[in-house]
Amino acid sequence: MPLHTSPSPSHRILPRRRLALMASATALTGALLFAAPGAQLNLGPAPALAQAQTVQEHGPAGFADIVRQVKPAVVSVRVKLKSEVSSSDSGSGDSKDQGRSFPKGSPFERFFREFGWPNLPNGRTLRPFTMAQGSGFFISPDGYAVTNDHVVNNADTVEIKTDAGKTYTAKVIGTDEKTDVALIKVEGGSNFPYVKFADHTPETGDWVIAVGNPFGLGGTVTAGIVSARGRDIGAGPYDDFLQIDAPVNKGNSGGPAFDEKGNVIGVTTAIYSPSGGSVGIGFAIPADTVKSVVDQLKQTGTVTRGWIGVQVQTVTQDIADSMGLKKAEGALVAEPQAGGPAAKSGIASGDLIQSVNGQEVKDSRDLAKRIAEIKPGSTAKLGLLHDGAEKTVSLTVEKMPGQKPERHASGQESEGAAPLGLTLAPAASVPGEGNKGVVVTDVNPAGPAAEHGVRAGDVILDVAGKPVNAPAEVSQALKAATSEGKHTVLMRIKTGDSTHFVAMPVAAG
Repeated sequence: MPLHTSPSPSHRILPRRRLALMASATALTGALLFAAPGAQLNLGPAPALAQAQTVQEHGPAGFADIVRQVKPAVVSVRVKLKSEVSSSDSGSGDSKDQGRSFPKGSPFERFFREFGWPNLPNGRTLRPFTMAQGSGFFISPDGYAVTNDHVVNNADTVEIKTDAGKTYTAKVIGTDEKTDVALIKVEGGSNFPYVKFADHTPETGDWVIAVGNPFGLGGTVTAGIVSARGRDIGAGPYDDFLQIDAPVNKGNSGGPAFDEKGNVIGVTTAIYSPSGGSVGIGFAIPADTVKSVVDQLKQTGTVTRGWIGVQVQTVTQDIADSMGLKKAEGALVAEPQAGGPAAKSGIASGDLIQSVNGQEVKDSRDLAKRIAEIKPGSTAKLGLLHDGAEKTVSLTVEKMPGQKPERHASGQESEGAAPLGLTLAPAASVPGEGNKGVVVTDVNPAGPAAEHGVRAGDVILDVAGKPVNAPAEVSQALKAATSEGKHTVLMRIKTGDSTHFVAMPVAAG
């Protein structure tokens, strides 16, 4: 039978762990005394211990003050639009309801899930319209608010619900599909709480606080850090996303991401998720991009971007080695568009654009962003590497025209074979392919060309800077590169309406 006693003060029973800690402390004190006899000792709590005691007394720092400040400006956005879902659909959900879509073939295509409101299972539709939900936030007291393009685009009606529970009708002022930004304005109010955009770029590791409307719950706050900057997720030509680990879910689209001072550093737009829920990888449009787009939408309702008429690609290390470059930087011109500003200024395929108005160009995405920001009609100076020599050209930036529909190759007839696992035919022998280049009619999936992304229907325009119009010319160019001791050779290839370079290994040829 256990015996319970009340030990006297001189014989208190201490837990074993506490006894061990006391013994260690005693031993350490003794060591200090013997190591430095006569020395003055500070027997107070260590700095770390004192700090721990302070945290225990006052609690850890939180975000409550910031949330109280910014949360009233965040709204839930509810959109009504005509349903495009029929009973024959697969049940994956209406594209508007789920939010943002990504280009077919994007490496993230299987995993990105769009935000909006989930559709009924098995493709069932019980009403002639669809409801979508997202998030947004006021940027001025007169009712202007920001959300995502994919939340409100093609909406019949838009309603917002404030943190105070009031509902208002909103008008879509303008949308920009390329950046997924939309500007709306609430009708019937003039003193709304609002937040401001940050005037700095956040650093990786900075705090981030996301507020939004996940799953239609409204006013939900999550926190994390900026995990990375400058992410390209295949959503559009101007991808420059902040990656954050503050949990976001369906319905957070269009909501703000704040820094620790309550300034908006981004607008949440996409998540990386196999299941559709948060896995700690979300993406936000940077504040500087949003500000630029919103300013134009507010003034004209549309976004106008600069254009110079070039198809470019990022320089890989293989391409850099093929061109004899020390660093894999710049934007490689795959093809200048006929009649465009670049072609008029003498820019040719194979030129490397290294700077715009004196600012270094890191890659093709960086070039696209810099050109887009230039006002049409303005003059831009491009620093180039042309035929191995540096030069500067000036051109007049034009307004970006509408996109052309993609063209697909068809009706190919094979006439010959070439190395690298390719079956080739002269373009002149293939209906609809014109008279320039060599058409890829078949690709060996185990060959080097397949490993480098070449596919049937592609057109090889030149090899090592020389035009090719017959399969034999491709083989000859590869053999010439091998005899010159080269390990790779640049091939300019046309896929649909897009042209790009591929650094192809020549050892197999």
